[in-house]
Formats: sequence, structure tokens, C-alpha cells
Amino acid sequence: MAFSMSWLEHDVQEPGPGRDRRVLAAFRGELYRCLSKRADALFEMADAVLCKTGRVHMLAELSLEPEHRRGHGALYGAVNRARVDIARLRWSLAALPLPAWDDGRIRLAVDVSNWLRPDATTSPERLFCHCYARGRGNAQMIPGWPYSFVAALEPGRTSWTRLLDAVRLGPADDATEVTARQVREVVTRIAGAGHWHEGDPLIMVVFDAGYDLTKLAWLLRDLPVQVLGRLRSDRVMYFPAPARAPGTNGRPPRHGTALKLADPATWPDPQVTTVTATTWYGTATAHAWGRLHQRLASRAGWEDHDGDLPVVEGTLIRLAVDHLPGSRDAEPVWLWTSALLTDAVAVDRAWQAFLRRFDIEHTFRFLKQVLGWTRPKLRDPAAADRWTWIIIACHTQLHLARHLTEDLRLPWQQPCAPGRLTPARVRAGFRNIRQALPCPASAPKPGKPGPGRPPGRKNRRPATRCDVGKTVKREEPSKKPAPRRVK
Repeated sequence: MAFSMSWLEHDVQEPGPGRDRRVLAAFRGELYRCLSKRADALFEMADAVLCKTGRVHMLAELSLEPEHRRGHGALYGAVNRARVDIARLRWSLAALPLPAWDDGRIRLAVDVSNWLRPDATTSPERLFCHCYARGRGNAQMIPGWPYSFVAALEPGRTSWTRLLDAVRLGPADDATEVTARQVREVVTRIAGAGHWHEGDPLIMVVFDAGYDLTKLAWLLRDLPVQVLGRLRSDRVMYFPAPARAPGTNGRPPRHGTALKLADPATWPDPQVTTVTATTWYGTATAHAWGRLHQRLASRAGWEDHDGDLPVVEGTLIRLAVDHLPGSRDAEPVWLWTSALLTDAVAVDRAWQAFLRRFDIEHTFRFLKQVLGWTRPKLRDPAAADRWTWIIIACHTQLHLARHLTEDLRLPWQQPCAPGRLTPARVRAGFRNIRQALPCPASAPKPGKPGPGRPPGRKNRRPATRCDVGKTVKREEPSKKPAPRRVK
């Protein structure tokens, strides 16, 4: 943590027109120091990704860019056999300035993006990734590597997010526990970098549907975070248990009246109601009920819990809008947060932060379609992790350079207002910025390619075929075996 606080200390605190350029140059130098093996090839590969005209379709074409002074063999060798100090790079990302909100609260978004590898039968640690297909309810399960990303959200309508961390989910990982550990580490680094202090507002962590919000709130209960996410419309929530009547015996109840999200007859009068006029969604109406919790059972993620199952209370929010962008009909959205919200301002802040969560989808699309994150056909998952962090470093450099570049638009593109350039527009002018930045990579040394496999000789060591899915066996069965019948 000490070096992460020192390498940007003067550049962050000193305002001025050259502040963004100094911060970008400092981050490039820190990125080079995070590359402990084949650093020159990896660094020039990142510059080739940033300066290439058009989209990245394959790794070999990056060697044709003038920023990459080495051959395509060095490029593939760097991806497959380089060494990246990921722990140091994570601290470097946390030391950079975070997006500023009016209320001073930090908002993080957590989501999973899949690197699909359906034909990579020799690639280990692949899982079945949930992917949406065309048509309502047409989902597909395609083999690939799922990555969990954490990004800092920005206020207002934007396609920018600040990527802070990425973790690949493996066959033996529990998604909820891995996500909780990832959020814990990110929050620890944010606090260690001085972006959060004691007494500041809680850090809001926003999730989409599919996450176990109750367990995440329980695992992160000792951190200064507020968990916020979407619930399925068929869930059942419970109010607190009523006070026990005097003189009654037996075990006291743990759950009160049920609130079924799909049954309006079970909805009592909301404690907070807000009506907000929006530009893209029409009138947004939010109803909030406080101190609601989920009824837990000793299965799935709670089967290893010691003692009585906890009662994790929070605030339930029903958000209804007139329409979606494009005049499409919108169904109500149910949100749950671990904070007990009692005023209209806090309720509006919660559902507005959830709408900002969708900005991370723009980041995923940019990483895949423009920077070519999922384009390389890599076999080793470790090589995929290196390439992923190189792409994160490239996106971070674009984020730091968005106020330094000019709008070099094509004739058919609409002009962008100053300070509103998209990541693709910033990338179009990054080559001009790079000429004024220091390049720590050294010049390549002359060499010649290796002999390779002799002509006519077949490969006698074929790669191992790997299964897909949760291939790790449990030590004990999750269910008790059925009793044998006695004849």
C-alpha cells in the first residue's frame, strides 16, 4: 500500500492543466513496474491495443502496429509466459482518483462478463456460462471463462466506468463467497488509498439479479458498505416478528407477515413513496417498505452455517416507470438494500444508483468489441488472466486521457461536447497523446526465431481434453442417502 500511495501523491493533490497528463504518465510507469517478466513486450502490446486504428480482431495483427517493435512471436510469448504482479496493479488502480458524486458517496458495480470458449476442448477450468439469446426467455449455456468485475460508477449519463478488479470464477468456487471476498478486498484498498475515511457515507455496492443479496449483506456486515440489488418478482419477503404476548409458551416466532412480490393483496401501505420526473423513463414512482428480510433455509449457500440462521433486514423498493427508452413497456423492478432507508431522498438515491449500474454493460461491450478482450484463442487460463489485466490497464489509460484528446471523429459521426467523449473517441486520438508521454519499454534486441518442430514430424504430446462445468467432487454428499428397504 505504501508505494501505491506515493507514486501518485503529488500528481493527485496538485491541480492544474497538466494534472491529467502527469497522472497518466505516472500510471504508465507504475504499470511497467508491475510487469516483472517480458515487460517490454507486454507494455508495447498494450500501446498497440490503444493506438490501433479500428477494432482488435486477433493478437498477431497487433505486431503490425508501429508501437509494437517486436514480432508476433514475442507477442504470443508475452501473453503465454509473462509474469504480471496483479496484487501491485490492483493497488495502483485503487490509488487513482475515483469518480466524484455530489453526496460524496462511492458507488461500485459488480457484474460477471463471460469469455465464451465453446470449441476450446483443451482449455481447463471452463464453466457453463449463462447467455441471453434472441427472443424472450431464450437463454443458452455456453462453455467459457466467467470473470467477475468491480467498477466505480460515475454520475450522470455516461459510458465510462473505472475498472478496479477482475476475478475469474473457477469450477471449485462458490460465486457468492468469491464475490464477497472480492468486494472486501476492493473496499479495503479504497480505504487504504485514502478515498474513504471514518465518518464518510457508506460505500454503495450495486448488484444485478442473480446474486444472493442476503448472504452478501451478511458476509460484508463488518464493512462500511450498503448492498443494493434486484430481486426476482416471485420472491417472498417477511416483516419483523410481532412482539410475543405475555404468558405464552413455546419458541417465539422469527418471521412476521409475508409480503409476496407477485401478490398485491399482501402489500401494506408503503412507508415511503416518491414520484420523480425523468427524461428517459417518464414518471418514476418508488414505494419502499422498511425492515424486510428473506426467510432462509439450511441448504444451498447456508448449509455450512453454524448456529441459527441470521435475520438480515433491509429496505424493499418497488420501482415503476412509464416506459423504457424507445417507448417500450416497462415492468416494475423490485430492489432490496441492506440499509434501513427512512426518507425519500435515500430511497431515490438507491434506485437511481441501480440505474447507473447498467453503465458497466457499455464497458463490457467496449472491452469485447473494440479492445478485443475475448478475441484471442488462448488455451491456458493463466494467459487469459494476463490478457484481461492488460485490457483493464488499457481501459484505465483511456479513462485518464479522456480530457486530453481531441474529438477526431469520422465525417459521418456526430460531434461530442467537450468532456463527453466516449471511450472509442478517446482511443481514436490516443496515438497523438502517446507521443508526448514517456515510454519505459526498451528497444528490442536482434534475434531469430527458433527451429520449431521438424518438418514432417507429428505432435507426439497431444493436449489433454478437459471437461466443462463443476468438475470438482465433494468430499461428502450434500444429501443423506435414502434408507434401504428390507424385504
